Amino acid sequence: MKCTLVGYGENEFGYKLWDDQNRKMIRSRDVIFNERVMYKDKNTQVSEPEEPEYFGSNDVSDNRVMELVNQNDEEQGVPLHVHDPIPHRDVTVTQAESAVRRSTRTPIPNRKYLQYMLLTDVGEPECYDEAYQGKDASKWELAMKDKMKSLISNQTWELAKLPERKKALQNKWMFQIKEEHDGSKRYKARLVVKGFQQIEGINYSEIFSPVVKLTTIWLMLSIVAAKGLYLEQLDVKTAFLHGDLEEEIYMKQPEGFAEEGKEELVCRLTKSLYGLKQAPRQWYKKFDGFMQDNGYLRCNANHCCYFKKVKSNFIILLLYIDDMLVVGADLEEINNLKKQFSSEFKMKDLGAVKQILGMRISINEQEGTLKLSQAELSKDQSPKTEEEKDFMAKVPYASAIGSLMYAMTCTRLDISHAVGVVSRYMSNPGKPHWEAVK
Repeated sequence: MKCTLVGYGENEFGYKLWDDQNRKMIRSRDVIFNERVMYKDKNTQVSEPEEPEYFGSNDVSDNRVMELVNQNDEEQGVPLHVHDPIPHRDVTVTQAESAVRRSTRTPIPNRKYLQYMLLTDVGEPECYDEAYQGKDASKWELAMKDKMKSLISNQTWELAKLPERKKALQNKWMFQIKEEHDGSKRYKARLVVKGFQQIEGINYSEIFSPVVKLTTIWLMLSIVAAKGLYLEQLDVKTAFLHGDLEEEIYMKQPEGFAEEGKEELVCRLTKSLYGLKQAPRQWYKKFDGFMQDNGYLRCNANHCCYFKKVKSNFIILLLYIDDMLVVGADLEEINNLKKQFSSEFKMKDLGAVKQILGMRISINEQEGTLKLSQAELSKDQSPKTEEEKDFMAKVPYASAIGSLMYAMTCTRLDISHAVGVVSRYMSNPGKPHWEAVK
């Protein structure tokens, strides 16, 4: 993709680039610059004037003049006319007069680039200041207030003085526009701790958190299709915020929401926040304790698979971070489980499953079939134009193979052999291998 460098963001990541084909502004970290080509108007051709050759007065003689004249006339193919030599006269040139003077003018940026800024797509803001200065400032402000209300009601922290020899972690607002199934847009703000500032042994110890295996999901889908069972999907809102912290962690007050009169205080975290290294583990420990307290058995081979026998039926639950799949023969028992979850966590009932981990699931009860597809994933990752195909040459070969392998392991088993062949040349791929990947 050919773009033009426009500038750099003060608080944003990467470079600001102008995509002339799609007429929009984009940001990117991975950029290859062609420093030999400068941006010019399409209808303007600028030729660089040749620099004339200068000589000092002491270096110029009659013989030198004749030599230069002969050289120029031979190159141009014109008759040579030699005039009488000019009488020599001593000319004294001081060093101060011959020295090149640096311009004192202040360079002014070209105004035509300001016009391109008006055509840019605002998109999602990268920081707090950008969110408040954009056209959707009121929507982002409402999203941040809703998030702060949720954090305060959840008793995520308490204000306290920072103890000696303790360091408060910084945080940042993250913004995202999510498209719902009906096509509407939802403005979402999230407060994230800068977990890279944490120190092992002081701010955290263990961080491992399991997720359900893909093979286990396939097994449950096979049972659903064979037995005609119900398959429901649940989502936990702000899952990581439910975990209880075991370490003593301090954080600065969120930007724009410092409590008036207590700006010098910091937040002593009592529950997890997004960005903390131990947040996924603390959420899983909270969920695992809840499931076992309600009589569910955990699978020894997969710690995110739970089973419970209810009368003559059973319920199976699969957990992938904050997404749940519930399998059962009795819909009433499944609804009872949903009520138990709602009493403990903030849940979102998605009803009959439609999509999980990028795989669309369609169930036909009359025919007794269950189909999986990744059409949207393949459509998004496949190059559509010649420029996108050229851009693929700048993408790391290993990343392209990884995308193909994910589709292969989920739904596209038919490309297993092809992916296996092109993956043999990871260390030194050539043009034929890239053509096969494209």
